[in-house]
Amino acid sequence: MPFLEHLIELRDRLLRVILAVVVVLAVLLPFANPLYSWLAQPLLRHMPAGTTMIATEVASPFLTPFKLTLVLAVFLAIPIALHQAWAFVAPGLYRHERRFALPLLVSSVLLFYLGMAFAYYVVFPIIFGFFTATAPEGVQVMTDINKYLDFVLTLFFAFGVAFEVPIATLLLVWTGITTPDALARARPYVIVGAFVIGMLITPPDVFSQTFVAVPMIILYQAGIMIARAAVKARGSEGEDEAEADRADAADRAQAAAPATNPVEGTRPLIGQTHAAEQGQATASAASPATGTQSLSAEELDRELDRAITEEDALGRRAGDKPPAG
Repeated sequence: MPFLEHLIELRDRLLRVILAVVVVLAVLLPFANPLYSWLAQPLLRHMPAGTTMIATEVASPFLTPFKLTLVLAVFLAIPIALHQAWAFVAPGLYRHERRFALPLLVSSVLLFYLGMAFAYYVVFPIIFGFFTATAPEGVQVMTDINKYLDFVLTLFFAFGVAFEVPIATLLLVWTGITTPDALARARPYVIVGAFVIGMLITPPDVFSQTFVAVPMIILYQAGIMIARAAVKARGSEGEDEAEADRADAADRAQAAAPATNPVEGTRPLIGQTHAAEQGQATASAASPATGTQSLSAEELDRELDRAITEEDALGRRAGDKPPAG
């Protein structure tokens, strides 16, 4: 496809993704307030009796549930977005790359959702229970709804990204950037880096940092184990992948080249199909193994041109013959 057609296809697929987000948003908007109430349950269960959440801004009662619904629509439309991205890049991949990339996309989406579920059902009850229990005497816990939404969205994104560690390690090994043994040797640095990342992408408390860092370390080790298994499987399937790549290359070359002779309409193009064979025969006849002097580059070009001219003349004579009978 020409470059402009690629851009048109990319635009169409982006429009489909935006349309999917809009449709999901329209479906969820009537449930914006119940969705926010469900999201606030981990905090509300630990707040002192008689206290509620508050809205400190005039438009917060409307904008905050709407913001939650919009973010949720984007999260729910991630599979559709990845499907459109897959449909755009899949024609340019080899067969073994397609077999590898599709499960990778599916598992990355599932891991991202799993990280969000881990944050809501495991992390939120612990950290909110701790925060509300440690409030100083005389301080009444009444959290602003917008601040709470920003806090939990940050944690959702942080845990969703943290659970992508096995995918990242597998990609590093699969692309040849590193090896499982090198990743294993770097484990001490990864442990320190996990706590640093947890400090940067979570709110400033040690509990959120720890809850991000520990799963990242565990998932890093899981990614090393998966990468070792993938390397073994790739070694056993190397010949099959090479054969599949050659088959794909042949299919693409056949699709890109003209299929028929413009004179006869049925025979292959003479210059394209026989020039290489004629050149090989000429070079073989003049090789040092036969005791004759090898041809120079200019002489070989002239021989190839002569062979193509002779074959074209034969093709024209064959096309001028009257039909038999």
